[in-house]
Amino acid sequence: MKRPPVRDLSTLRADFTASIVVFLVAVPLCVGVAVASGVPAELGLVTGIVGGLLTGLLPGSSLQVSGPAAGLTVLVYEAVREYGIAALGALVLIAGLLQLAMGALRLGRWFRAISVAVVQGMLAGIGLVLIAGQLYALVDAKAPASGLDKLAELPRLAADTAGSGDALAAFAVGTGTIAVLVLWPRWRKAAQVLPGPLAAVALATLAVFAFDLPVAKVEVQGLVDAVQPPGGDAFSALVEGGALAGAIGTVLAFTLIASAESLFSAAAVDRMHDGPRTDYDKELMAQGAGNAVCGALGALPMTAVIVRSAANVQAGARTKASRVLHGVWLLAFAAAFPAALGVIPVAALAGVLIHAGWKLIPVKAFGPLWREHRGEALVLAVTALAIVATNMFEGVLIGLALAIVKTAWDTSHVHLEVEGLEGTGTIRVRVVGNATFLRLPKILDQLEALPGDRRTELDLTGLRHLDHACSTALTVWSERHEKTVAAADREPPAGDTADPEESKEPAGARR
Repeated sequence: MKRPPVRDLSTLRADFTASIVVFLVAVPLCVGVAVASGVPAELGLVTGIVGGLLTGLLPGSSLQVSGPAAGLTVLVYEAVREYGIAALGALVLIAGLLQLAMGALRLGRWFRAISVAVVQGMLAGIGLVLIAGQLYALVDAKAPASGLDKLAELPRLAADTAGSGDALAAFAVGTGTIAVLVLWPRWRKAAQVLPGPLAAVALATLAVFAFDLPVAKVEVQGLVDAVQPPGGDAFSALVEGGALAGAIGTVLAFTLIASAESLFSAAAVDRMHDGPRTDYDKELMAQGAGNAVCGALGALPMTAVIVRSAANVQAGARTKASRVLHGVWLLAFAAAFPAALGVIPVAALAGVLIHAGWKLIPVKAFGPLWREHRGEALVLAVTALAIVATNMFEGVLIGLALAIVKTAWDTSHVHLEVEGLEGTGTIRVRVVGNATFLRLPKILDQLEALPGDRRTELDLTGLRHLDHACSTALTVWSERHEKTVAAADREPPAGDTADPEESKEPAGARR
């Protein structure tokens, strides 16, 4: 009997160790995202299990780990509030099928063309809304529905918390959790043994038990009871009473945001290791298959999660076995110890998500970005604020529109080369560059500043691009200027010795 090669044993040992680390990181995040999304905690574990056992097995990216993500929390919460938890599975299922179709059509690589500033702005907006909402959960209070209301009600929340002993107890648990998350990585020996999120939640749970604090805890239903596959009623709820347009927008938001976050995460993970590179189309199909199954089970949507993926790489994972095994451990935990979720304080999970939301905001990167690429920084800020003021889908659309306008502005470099201005003959104007409607005011201002009583010839041969708006405006200006020159020629000033035949030649434009 042949013994397995030492290299295979070392690889298996590395993947096994990494899977334990990822499992310990995933448990509090899966539960926290589910609770913040307004669904049973077990559904977060279901999504993590599918992300490990199914998506983990499929080709695409070898080391990134999928599961429920903080980036979709706000959108899922709005969807559950609008259509009900029964319809969530239908929305996720349709989004997964769209991802499969996009991967089959080889559209995955095109997500790399999305403006990085829009993606960063999207994550920053999600982080702001997530933090604002979880500040209420931090003191066991109910959060308002919209992002602006969450911010507007914060002074009232602070006043109510100061006058309530129970709220102050929950606040102490939540802020203590955040403090552990911030300080734990500095204790390197402990951080190598136990991930920060699990350590923070475990310490908060022990504190609540030891001091018998009156704080809310996670409600437990059981894994079987929590899984509710969508039936016909769930799909009909999406098309009744004028809900279709909103449902389509939600599905598109799930699809685009989950896909973009997953593929950007894959690009980031590829920079962290020397193994096989990501096949973006296959990874998109893997994410679509996972979301389709999550939707069929009535669970949360999944994305590739950079926190778990980074933990996987840093723990020494070498193959996809680590992420598959992490799904096995999640399944074993959900099946064998479901009651363990019922002792976790909600305020502790809120602290975990506030910390995660803060990490979504590129605070350190914004200053250098503003100094070096002010337009990109503006797109980032507008996208984030638009998400807070409106919703996820509309905010991203506003960001994309602004990014397109910025790109068009940057590429619309045009200038006028004027000859013959000093004399009395024909003025020749050569237009060079890309003439688009964005630069039209500049072009017209310069043309209208030319002498109105002298013939002017426009040379457009130096243009690489001339859009319809500019073409029309230049034609109108040329015709109007020709009439002005003709009128001036009919009434020449005293002492004018210009050739009458020459003065009858109209101003022209050649291309």
